[in-house]
Amino acid sequence: MTKSVLGIIGGSGIYDLPGLVNVREERIKSPWGEPSAPLRIGDISGLPVVFLSRHDKGHRLSPTDINYRANIDVLKRAGVTDLISLSACGSFKEELAPGTFVLVDQFVDRTYARTSSFFGTGLVAHVSMAHPVSPRLRLAAAAAAEAEGIHAVRGGTYVCIEGPQFSTLAESLTYKQLGYAVIGMTNMPEAKLAREAELCYATVAMVTDFDCWHPDHDAVTVQDVIRVLVGNSEKAKNLVARLARDFPREHEACPIGSDRALDNALITAPEARDPELIKKLDAVAGRVLRQ
Repeated sequence: MTKSVLGIIGGSGIYDLPGLVNVREERIKSPWGEPSAPLRIGDISGLPVVFLSRHDKGHRLSPTDINYRANIDVLKRAGVTDLISLSACGSFKEELAPGTFVLVDQFVDRTYARTSSFFGTGLVAHVSMAHPVSPRLRLAAAAAAEAEGIHAVRGGTYVCIEGPQFSTLAESLTYKQLGYAVIGMTNMPEAKLAREAELCYATVAMVTDFDCWHPDHDAVTVQDVIRVLVGNSEKAKNLVARLARDFPREHEACPIGSDRALDNALITAPEARDPELIKKLDAVAGRVLRQ
C-alpha cells in the first residue's frame, strides 16, 4: 500500500505550522511556474506532513495571483496523498458565527481570472467534480475537531468569488438566498486541480465574519477579519495535530475515487497528444500516462 503523506495548505492567517518537527524547507521546481512559497516538510506524531502557505509569509499574494497549478503540482511531487485546505471564509448563516469551522462538502465556482485545469489543447481530460470533497478525509477532520473540542459543522456549500474585493450587498443577499453556507476566494480552482492530480481533498473553512448581508456586518474590514483569524489559527493548529496523530499511516482508497480520478478521464487519442504537455504532466498524470 501507499504510505500516507498529509498535505496542509495554510490560508489567511496561517503562514506556518507549529508542531511540525524534523522540518526542512524545500523548493521544488514545477513546470507550471512558481508555487506560493517553499514547502515545509516534516512530521507530526510520526506522520509525514507537507505544509504550503497559500499566500506566502506576510500575505504577499492575492487570491487571483496565486499559482494554483504550481501549488498542487509541487505538493504531488512531494508525495502528498491527502490534502487539507485551511481557509478563512465569511458566513451566510446566523448559526455559523465567527470562530466556527465548516467542513464543506460542495463548491460553487464564481472565479473568472484563473486557469482551472492542468489539461487543455493537446491533451484533454474531464474529471468528475460531482462530489469535490473526499468523504473519508472530511470525516477524519470532523473527528479531529470533535476530539479537540472545536465547534465544526459538517457539510455546507462554499462559494468561491474572484476577489480581492468583498461582495456587494446584492451579491451577498443572492448567495444567502441560494442557500450557500460560506464564501471565500481561494478554494477554486484549488479543489479542481487537486482532483485532476488525484489527491484526496477536503476544506476546513474557518469563519471570520458574517458577509455583508448581515445588518451588523454590512462593512467587513480587514481589521475585523484579523481579530478572528488569530483565534482560528490556534484552533487550526490543534486540529491538524490531532488529525495527524490519528491519521492512517497507510493511504486508504477514497470511496468516491478521488485518488483514481484520471482512470477514465483522458479523451485525446494517444497519437494526437502534445508531447510537451505530457512532459509537464509527469507528476499530475504520470500514473495513467505511463500505462
